[in-house]
Amino acid sequence: MAKRYRAAVIGRTGRGNYGHNLDLAAKTHARVEVVAVSDENAEGLKKAGERLGVRALYADWREMLRKEKPEVVVIAMRWVDCHEEMVKAVAETGASMFLEKPMGRTLGECDRMIDACERTHVRLVVAHNMRMCPILDHVEKRVREGVIGDLLEMRARGKEDRRAGGEDMMVLGTHLFDMLRRFGGDPLWGFGRVAVNGKEITRGDVNENAPEGLGAIAGDDISGTFGFTKNVLGYFASKKSTDTAGQRWGVDLIGTSGMLRIRAGHVPEIWISSQRPDQNAAWTRMQEVVGMAPRNEAEANHLMIDDLLDAVEQKREPQASGKAARWAIEMAHGIYASQRTGGRVKLPLSKREHPLLG
Repeated sequence: MAKRYRAAVIGRTGRGNYGHNLDLAAKTHARVEVVAVSDENAEGLKKAGERLGVRALYADWREMLRKEKPEVVVIAMRWVDCHEEMVKAVAETGASMFLEKPMGRTLGECDRMIDACERTHVRLVVAHNMRMCPILDHVEKRVREGVIGDLLEMRARGKEDRRAGGEDMMVLGTHLFDMLRRFGGDPLWGFGRVAVNGKEITRGDVNENAPEGLGAIAGDDISGTFGFTKNVLGYFASKKSTDTAGQRWGVDLIGTSGMLRIRAGHVPEIWISSQRPDQNAAWTRMQEVVGMAPRNEAEANHLMIDDLLDAVEQKREPQASGKAARWAIEMAHGIYASQRTGGRVKLPLSKREHPLLG
């Protein structure tokens, strides 16, 4: 019989809440027993206790860690401003973690979280759910097999909803940066442009208190180009416009004999064209992935928890590790660093604090 892990959940009602239902993912996972929850908001704590079916309720997450001694902690809130403090404290207890994305506000924060986990020999999984998606595993295999010929380039666009620009890049763009690495390998360099109202940003355009505790962001028109170890270029863009429906969110793969469209989400949609890039594309749904797991948000989150628990038991690095998630911040901040220096930047960045500040 598989071991069941004692888990505790940290949420913050009104300040990131419980992310994309990370708390419910833990409750419904067959290998996890949620024993306690913490929330600084009294009403939110009461509702979380009812939702999770637990009586051990804490306003102070540190007290919860001391008294409950969980083996796994779900750091569920979307807001990023508390991630470093919580990850380092949980690591000291010896518990492994499932952390909502984005990982951190700066590369320095990400570095310190990873160092804390390595020093205490705990595992950290960050909720880039498409990293563990069997649909994309299959697509990656088919690309290697040449379903679109040789891969020429990758094009990613943010969700470009009301948050288009800097906020979009840091929240949903991290999924896309992670996906670009899946197909392109690690980025070697980046070149970016950040503008607001059609003009390149100045120091006065930087918002140091961005929504969702993101830290510093800037721009309503962001673009970046990256060179990857697999000798392919990748592009990212997020631009404010009158179309805020978010239908472009995803990655397009362009090959010598065809193209693939990956529309991002808990259940990615895959479209394929057998036409060459220089011809009018006729797109059809890739039928071989229809019905493949995950089929909903809960299954996507369960795959993340599987990755965490398997990594603990096998004493290995998780696939959706903190190190993988740090690359997404590396690429986003590479765009900012390039804008600030006016040239191409080498990745990983040598300066680990925020490139828009200082």
